[in-house]
Amino acid sequence: MASSGESPEPWYLALLGFAEHFRTSSPPKIRLCVHCLQAVFQFKPPQRIEARTHLQLGSVLYHHTKNSELARNHLEKAWYISQQISQFEDVKFEAASLLSELYCQQNLVDSAKPLLRKAIQISQQTPYWHCRLLFQLAQLHTLEKDLVSACDLLGVGAEYARVVGSEYTRALFLLSKGMLLLMERKLQEVHPLLTLCGQIVENWQGNPIQKESLRVFFLVLQVTHYLDAGQVKSVKPCLKQLQQCIQTISTLHDDEILPSNPADLFHWLPKEHMCVLVYLVTVMHSMQAGYLEKAQKYTDKALMQLEKLKMLDSSPILSSFQVILLEHIIMCRLVTGHKATALQEISQICQLCHQSPRIFSNHAAQLHTLLGLYCISVNCMDNAEAQFTAALRLTTHQELWTFIVTNLASVYIREGNRQQELYSLLERINPDHNFPVSSHCLRAAAFYIRGLLSFFQGRYNEAKRFLRETLKMSNAEDLNRLTACSLVLLGHIFYVLGNHRESNNMVVPAMQLASKIPDMSVQLWSSALLKDLNKACGNTMDAHEAAQMHQNFSQQLLQDHIAACSLPEHNLISWTDGPPPVQFQAQNGPTTSLASLL
Repeated sequence: MASSGESPEPWYLALLGFAEHFRTSSPPKIRLCVHCLQAVFQFKPPQRIEARTHLQLGSVLYHHTKNSELARNHLEKAWYISQQISQFEDVKFEAASLLSELYCQQNLVDSAKPLLRKAIQISQQTPYWHCRLLFQLAQLHTLEKDLVSACDLLGVGAEYARVVGSEYTRALFLLSKGMLLLMERKLQEVHPLLTLCGQIVENWQGNPIQKESLRVFFLVLQVTHYLDAGQVKSVKPCLKQLQQCIQTISTLHDDEILPSNPADLFHWLPKEHMCVLVYLVTVMHSMQAGYLEKAQKYTDKALMQLEKLKMLDSSPILSSFQVILLEHIIMCRLVTGHKATALQEISQICQLCHQSPRIFSNHAAQLHTLLGLYCISVNCMDNAEAQFTAALRLTTHQELWTFIVTNLASVYIREGNRQQELYSLLERINPDHNFPVSSHCLRAAAFYIRGLLSFFQGRYNEAKRFLRETLKMSNAEDLNRLTACSLVLLGHIFYVLGNHRESNNMVVPAMQLASKIPDMSVQLWSSALLKDLNKACGNTMDAHEAAQMHQNFSQQLLQDHIAACSLPEHNLISWTDGPPPVQFQAQNGPTTSLASLL
């Protein structure tokens, strides 16, 4: 709150001192702080003190009270008065930045934009504020999903940073633009941009923590780009580099020396947030690759760190990290046969969505998708269809859309009486022709769905062709779950055709892989096939052992099924519209039967 550049009167210093004392008291005495600052106006102060006091009052009211109207009134006065005073950049641009933030909070985005544009226009001689305001307006456009305008502004920022000799901030602008281009799927523009960023980051010689944080940003974009493309094996070198990079950062001490160039006064993320982010992308990789125990381990570490951080930091990005981690671990739990835990974690996401409308807006489609997957796991196919339909209505994200359609197709195949709807869906995710996304993993899954349908229709040669395509693709990128599912389905086809030897050659590795993942449904399916295979071949001991395994898996799945369906949160399967419920009626017990995987 200290003032600078003036020779203040003793009364001003006294009031400012009292205000600061009350603001920093424990607990803060905000009402007394505000009284002291308001008293400044009684002395008819000069314009500089008047503008600064309006800014200080606006800031205190904005950050510490719910009186946003009064905060806005003071900030508007600070912005208006400061524009009439030369050499008063810190007050002028801080007032503009804070006021536009407040406008956005009040849903007055159309007031925030021209304000920021004006501030950007008159701040070109003040590198720090010019860059900060460009970032702020770009973020505002991003929140409005106007990524084209945001990218344009980040491009302007990158060029400005180059002109004022800040390669560090130039890299931040370019990496931010790269992130938005990835979100827009403009891959042709992303590749040259990331190449340029890589060169800038490697050549920049400056604060080691700032350099490593740029490398983390760069590598996070590369890793997520690979994972979006479903290239789980190809991403490994990048992911390893990223993990080494975060280890390096954790050993570096924060330097208190300020950069000589004011345009360099930016941090991408605090060190602790970067650490959670690296855990998060590791979990995403482990889940896609089918290393589910590893995904569990890193999720536990990340969530523990998030809990500690959230005690001291109310940054909304932490809640976003938490939701994305929960989304991934829920999918893992449904595979490993922990449906009751998955349902409780879905309920946790509902709570986080209830606390933040922004999180709900960004994750509503994913939440319905997770409920759809849960419904499949407890054999509530009508509810699964309703959840996937709700998710499709809410998403514009092509990869998520394709993932939902693939799962909805599997529901129609299981129901067996939805041919027209099924063929309509399959036309839109044809892996042989105009597949809607570039994801290797989703295309392999689309071949599997075709194979599953052909199997149910008794077209075994066609099913084998599709499943071999899935196997070829999943082996190329270490997609363990798809490999296990394809092997067991091929084993089932050979068993039906009477080729017991070939069936055994498929089912045994499927079982080994499913145990390694671990995938409870594939283990159940494989053990049932092994029991029948060994029985048919007269291997009584092996048949007995497989029957015992099948019995154990059935019992575990049945107990988990009953536990999940008995939870009050099971009622979430009926929610398809509006904000998620956060309180649930108690269940009387399971209302569905445990069906086999098929």
